Amino acid sequence: MAKITEEQITDALRQVIDPELHLDIVSLGLVYSVEISDDDIVTAKMTMTVPGCPLQNQILYSAEQAILGVEGVKDTNVQLVWEPPWNPAMMTDEAKKQLGF
Repeated sequence: MAKITEEQITDALRQVIDPELHLDIVSLGLVYSVEISDDDIVTAKMTMTVPGCPLQNQILYSAEQAILGVEGVKDTNVQLVWEPPWNPAMMTDEAKKQLGF
């Protein structure tokens, strides 16, 4: 079986849409890191645009399900982190354009 790549995981996470901003969590700059262990367990560190985001649990669950949907992934650990704090500069240029930054 082919080794899982960070690109595959990132592509899967692009399917997770922030329901309020209508953009994917990768373009918004919410995904800080993706690590794949030798035994095909994926750890992703991500944040929210604001602490106390009311959709936090839904977005985290969707991220977990997206990662688990990648062929070969045995398990995932999506960690919510607050450092560094998210800011609009972390978005892709296309996301900034769509949101008027």
